[in-house]
Amino acid sequence: MGNRFQVKDRFADGAQYIDGQLRSGTFGQSHTVVNPATGEEVLTYELASTADVDEAVAAAKRAFPAWSAATPGERSDALHRLAAVLAEQAEDFAYAESLQCGKPIKLSTEFDVPGTIDNTAFFAGAARHLQGQAAAEYSGDHTSYVRREAIGVVGSIAPWNYPLQMAAWKILPAIAAGNTIVLKPAELTPLTSLMFAQAAKEAGLPDGVVNIVTGAGRDAGEHLVGHPDVVMTSFTGSTAVGKRVAEIATATVKRLHLELGGKAPFLVFDDADLEAAAHGAVAASLINTGQDCTAATRAYVQRPLHDAFVARVAELMGTVRLGDPFDPATDLGPLVSHAQRDRVAGFVERARGYATVVTGGEIPGGELAEGAYYRPTLVSGAAQNSEVVQSEIFGPVLVVLPFDTDDEGIELANDTPYGLAASAWSRDVYRAGRATREIKAGCVWVNDHIPIISEMPHGGYKASGFGKDMSAYSFEEYTQVKHVMYDNTAVAAKDWHRTIFGDRI
Repeated sequence: MGNRFQVKDRFADGAQYIDGQLRSGTFGQSHTVVNPATGEEVLTYELASTADVDEAVAAAKRAFPAWSAATPGERSDALHRLAAVLAEQAEDFAYAESLQCGKPIKLSTEFDVPGTIDNTAFFAGAARHLQGQAAAEYSGDHTSYVRREAIGVVGSIAPWNYPLQMAAWKILPAIAAGNTIVLKPAELTPLTSLMFAQAAKEAGLPDGVVNIVTGAGRDAGEHLVGHPDVVMTSFTGSTAVGKRVAEIATATVKRLHLELGGKAPFLVFDDADLEAAAHGAVAASLINTGQDCTAATRAYVQRPLHDAFVARVAELMGTVRLGDPFDPATDLGPLVSHAQRDRVAGFVERARGYATVVTGGEIPGGELAEGAYYRPTLVSGAAQNSEVVQSEIFGPVLVVLPFDTDDEGIELANDTPYGLAASAWSRDVYRAGRATREIKAGCVWVNDHIPIISEMPHGGYKASGFGKDMSAYSFEEYTQVKHVMYDNTAVAAKDWHRTIFGDRI
């Protein structure tokens, strides 16, 4: 990875980024970022207090008038410069992301970092296209048009599974639309969010436009969501925490965007390409060690292909290489923490009582024993209503169930509280088309599972939340739509006035 920067030196001034400066938190309690591959300390920092959140919100509020008044072209230019800074520092971002998350360096280098640069370039262009309905004389006597205006200070909370990308997904549409933001990253993984804010300053964005507060959810997070000067909250995380965020935001009548849990179905019809489906299932269930809300977790395979699918997926999972995240040959890194590893293992151990663990289901020993590793795991024979099928595991675990008719397959795919993502595998365009219409999820892939692009929206149905990240649709979250209406008649006593007073003229 070249000349890796020293994290403790880089963040010697603290893990809060407020009004253009790194500083230490004042909560009076520290937190340690741990490399989950080794258990070694990466950085110990002071957590943010509610006072730190207040200062960050105040900085964002001060920066809002000038930033929101900047022309779309000026904001676009700033984001283009930011994309260039990110590209220049791509190696550092990949290193920091893998260090704090344990994800393989090839994933950080080829997915997380380039995806974030592409998002930045996309929103640099999108900043110039805050469009509304065409101006016209819809009433006959008036000209109407729509303005899109920035809404103010956004207070967002990002998760630990994709710290860099989730920070970008929160920050970019907000500031492209002219808002300012205070982002709270997960305490486990703050490094790349802080680096993103520093890169924004290097790119020439004014101080206060992007602020980062790194604190505990029950303290800094809840205070940020409930802050009277925060007009919108965007949260990505579990459905349970999302409900709490919604309660706080509703109490202060904030705009709310929630991207919550998922339990993505992987629906394989009997005419599917078995080899493609098996390879797709392994990749889609193991991406980021399964710590992905869109990861394939429930494979429903039509009975004629079921046994062959189970055998082939088990065989392919056996080829996956666990190891040092910084080894380019490593396929699967550790989970984000030992606590998360143990949570995943608990799901699998309980499943042994009612299902078959076909492969995996083990904590490796040897050189990997100090890390939060867990082997790729395939489970079969579970009932549809079982915990391993219905609950979000968030680890490298795929459950396979059979189905008979197409109706049954689609019904089973929809049979969880979640609706974030899904995929359908078939050579029949009509069969696949039916699945895309009837599966209740915010994204349905056909003969693939996982790819995302900046131009298309990401967000869910049902308990997976509401609102969209990425794409021009995200501006629906981050702009206020205003109808402006001009009278064109110059008539003092208008005909409609008679409905209130007087007679028809």
